[in-house]
Amino acid sequence: MAWLYLTGAILTEVTATLSLRVAAEGRRRWYAAVVAGYLLAFTFLALALRHGLGLGVAYGIWAAAGVALTAIAGRLLFGEPLSRVMALGIALIMGGVLLIELGAAH
Repeated sequence: MAWLYLTGAILTEVTATLSLRVAAEGRRRWYAAVVAGYLLAFTFLALALRHGLGLGVAYGIWAAAGVALTAIAGRLLFGEPLSRVMALGIALIMGGVLLIELGAAH
């Protein structure tokens, strides 16, 4: 169940961040989605922690997945750049999170 909550935290945080981009472009009503999304994201993260995920692992996965998904969605939705160097950075972040996860298992 903890992983399901963490997935919810990631998806709502990415949604809130994408909504922030829209709101910052002048669509002020989207700020409501930003606030709701971040509140839900932190609630889901707290639930994931309460259900047994370690803080370092949960936050690492949340942050890495959030960065990767936001960069990809930013490219698809807003035409923002996503260069090979940026993709390499995302891969390195994901590798680092994997190492944290593996280290937590021991």
